[in-house]
Amino acid sequence: MLNQAGGLGGIFGRKDLHPLADAHELKRIVGGLPKDNAFRAVDEIVGWLESAQAADTLTVDRLYEAVLLLDEAAQPHLRRLCRDYLHTARLSRAEEKRLWSISHGFWVLLAATYERCLDALAAGGKPAEALKNAVPAICARLIAALAAVLKWEQFHYGPSANELWATMGRALLFADGAGVAARGVQLGRSAGVSSPAQEYQKAMIFQAASMDSLLPLEIELAERLIEHFLPGFIFTAEVQHDCVYWVDLKLAQPPLRLARMPAAAQASQRFFKPGSAHAGLCELLHGLERGDDVPAGINLGGQYYSRTLIPVLRHLVAYLAPVPPQRRHDRHRVKHRMSVLNGLVNAFVAFSGEFGGRPAGLQMESWVVDNVSRGGFGAVVGNITTDWLRVGALLALQPEGGDNWLLGIVRRYHRASDSEGQVGIETLARQAYSVELKVRAASSYAAVSGTPGLLLENRGEPGEVQVVLPPASFDLQESLECSIEGRRCLLSPAALVEQTADYELARYHLSRLG
Repeated sequence: MLNQAGGLGGIFGRKDLHPLADAHELKRIVGGLPKDNAFRAVDEIVGWLESAQAADTLTVDRLYEAVLLLDEAAQPHLRRLCRDYLHTARLSRAEEKRLWSISHGFWVLLAATYERCLDALAAGGKPAEALKNAVPAICARLIAALAAVLKWEQFHYGPSANELWATMGRALLFADGAGVAARGVQLGRSAGVSSPAQEYQKAMIFQAASMDSLLPLEIELAERLIEHFLPGFIFTAEVQHDCVYWVDLKLAQPPLRLARMPAAAQASQRFFKPGSAHAGLCELLHGLERGDDVPAGINLGGQYYSRTLIPVLRHLVAYLAPVPPQRRHDRHRVKHRMSVLNGLVNAFVAFSGEFGGRPAGLQMESWVVDNVSRGGFGAVVGNITTDWLRVGALLALQPEGGDNWLLGIVRRYHRASDSEGQVGIETLARQAYSVELKVRAASSYAAVSGTPGLLLENRGEPGEVQVVLPPASFDLQESLECSIEGRRCLLSPAALVEQTADYELARYHLSRLG
C-alpha cells in the first residue's frame, strides 16, 4: 500500500514520517479511493489502517485524524457491501466469504485503531492532551466498531470473543470517568448523533435479543428497530426489581439474564429493562398485522414488506419483554448420532420409501444429538463445510440404527468455533408422505406433471394438514390434488404458514375424492 505514495517528492525524506501523518497526503489518499468499486475501496482503506497500526512513529493525534477520515470514507462503501451480502439471492460460498471477510475485517481493524487512540488517552502525557476534546467521539466510535464486529459475527452465528465486551466496557467507563458518556457526537454523515452510552446500550440490547434464531437480513432489521426504540429502554447503574439483564463493564463477559442478583454490587455494573420500548414494539407489530404501513420515521435502510418485518418484531417482542420467554419443554441429555439430509428434494426421496430406508447416492451428514425435548432436539455439527446450514433449513433426519425419518427445521444456529456448530431443530413431523401435487382444473383432474411435496401428519385443526411445497408454489386461489396410499385427495388452501427461499409450509383442508 505504501508504495502507492512512493513518487511524492520529499515525503519519504524523513524516515519517521508516515504518509498518513501529512494532512495533504491524507486528503489525496482519501480522494483517490475508487468511487465505483466498493470492495476495492474498502480493501485499500484496510491496507492504510494496517500500515497505521504498524507505524510506531505516527503520533496519536495524527493517527486519530487519519482513522477518522478513513472511517467516514469507508461508510458508503460498507453499506453497499452489506446490501450485496444481505440482498443478493443465493450467494455462492466463495462470494459470501469474500463479502463477509472484508466487512468483518474492516470493523476489527477499525476497532483496534480506535483502541490504540484510547490507550494513548489512558496513558496521559502531551500526546493525549491533543485528543482531550475527542474523548466522547473516540469512545463512541470504538464501541460502535466493536458492535459492528458483533453483528457481522452474528451473521455467521458466532463465535464472538468475550474480550470484546471488556473492551466496550472499558471505553464506556473511560468516557464515564471523563464525564462525557452521554455527550452527543456525530458518527458520520448518515449515522446521526449518538454517544458512548447509547452505542453501548444498543450493543447490550442486541446481545440480549438472542439473534441466533434469525436470518442475516432479519438480524440487520432487528438492529435498526432496536436503534429506533432505544430511547424507550431504561438503563441504570443500580439494580431494580424489574430489571431483566445486567452486565459488569469490567468483565470479559456478555450481558446476562438477571435470573438472580449478582453476588456483590459493583460500580461497574449496569442493568436494563424494556421500559416503554416493549409497548412501542408491540404497537408496531399489531399495526403491521392489521395491514398498516411502516411509519415513515423508522429508518430500516430500505423498503420492506410487512411479511418480512412481522417475524422480526415477534422475535423482539418476545425476547425484549419484561418477562423473557422460558423454555416450553424440558430438555433431556442424550448422545446419539443422526443422519441428516438437506432440502425438500432429498426429503421427498427419503420419505417416499422407494429407495429403501437409507437411499444411496444422497449426500448425508452425521450429526451428534446431545439433547431432546418434546418440541425438537439440539445437535452438534462437527467439521462445518456445507454452505446450506442456516436458520430455516429444512432437514430430513434418521436416528442411527433406525429406518424411520423425521422432518425438521433449523430454528437456532450458533458456531461454537470455526469448525463446530450447535443447532436447535424443531421437529415438524415424525411421519410424512411424499406426494406429487397437481393443480385441480375447473372441470377435470389436470393431466400435468406433478410438483413434489411433503404432506405432514395432522398438527392443526381437524380435517387440516400441513404441506411442504417448493418456493412460490402456494396460491390461495388454487386447490391441489394428490394420491395418498392409493386414494385421490383434494387439498383446499387455508393459509401460508412459513415462506423461505427454499420451500413453503402451508395449511390445507383435506378431503377424499375416492
